Amino acid sequence: MTVTWSFPTRVVFGEGAAAEVGPEAKRLGASHAFVVTDPGVRDAGLTGEILRALEKAGVASTVVTGVGTNPTEAEVLSAAAAFTQSGADLVIGLGGGAPIDVAKLVRLAATHPPPLEQYDDAIGGDAKVTLPMPPMIAIPTTAGTGSEVGRSGVVTIERTHRKTVIFSPRLLADVAILDPALTFSLPAHLTAATGFDALTHNVEAYCAKGDHPMADAIALMGIELIAKHLVTAVEDGKDVEARGAMLKASMMGAVAFQKGLGACHALAHPLGAELGMHHGLANALCLPAVLDFNRAAATIRIARIARILGVKGNDVETLAFECSGAVRALRAQLGLPNGLGEAAVTEEQLVTLAPLAFADYVHQPNPRPCTKDDMLALYRASM
Repeated sequence: MTVTWSFPTRVVFGEGAAAEVGPEAKRLGASHAFVVTDPGVRDAGLTGEILRALEKAGVASTVVTGVGTNPTEAEVLSAAAAFTQSGADLVIGLGGGAPIDVAKLVRLAATHPPPLEQYDDAIGGDAKVTLPMPPMIAIPTTAGTGSEVGRSGVVTIERTHRKTVIFSPRLLADVAILDPALTFSLPAHLTAATGFDALTHNVEAYCAKGDHPMADAIALMGIELIAKHLVTAVEDGKDVEARGAMLKASMMGAVAFQKGLGACHALAHPLGAELGMHHGLANALCLPAVLDFNRAAATIRIARIARILGVKGNDVETLAFECSGAVRALRAQLGLPNGLGEAAVTEEQLVTLAPLAFADYVHQPNPRPCTKDDMLALYRASM
């Protein structure tokens, strides 16, 4: 059984929902789908499933698989050229956050003049995203970024070697299809890492400065779903309830972080762009130190997160103090490294990474202002 939500993206959710991609493509008026995915999704047999569903509905398809874990400008431009050459009238992003982000940016690059970096949200580039784009369907095969309902794409720009957020409501997918069965083959370590990405989105959105009660409420429910279901999803990858709950939590994190993110993501982005670290793992390794750093500025909120994660007690300051420990315990239970050092990051690299983290505007909504020295200290505390 599937259900359909709108928030504002049309979301089709449920085991077997992937079969709806053909009818959804036809509903958008498409006759030829351009599918953006990666080698892992292809090798798991998931691409074939989507192509068969499209064929059954009479929709032709073209597939590109050249997307890495941390998407680059070259990958986007290559895919955009292939899209234009194909004559397709619909873009489908199939996979984790990387293929879905690239699919969004293919639409941008195919309809807007270069260079991509002029659309950087940090410099007001959203104002230049003005032209109509082809429709898009997003189909996640991981439960982490929530990119299927997000209005941004992240890409490493060649000139700056910096992960850049390109943001516009026009980038929203028209339809997101969330099928728990598509996440069954995701290995345990990637389930853990992507799950921590979803957790970090929800935590940072809830703690971010600003007044957005709807985002706060969604973030809290996202944290509850993760606290209840992430361990099960890692231990039993075919548990439909756990996999579905994690897809919901991932989606909710992306909806919530329209309020903003924080220092953890600023720290994580250079780890991905410079060292090639998986984004979810980078968040997992930095989140405890950021919670400690933010504790005095967001005590009540961090205490509430601690309660959801299972910390007992009534004293708010004690609960807030214990929150980072609860996150470390969850990380260890999932088998993730205990810090950046265990992930092969060296002390020497931190000096280079810290200015890049400080230059990343996503830390601006952090509840406690950050300096360049703070970023270095947070990296060191995450070792």
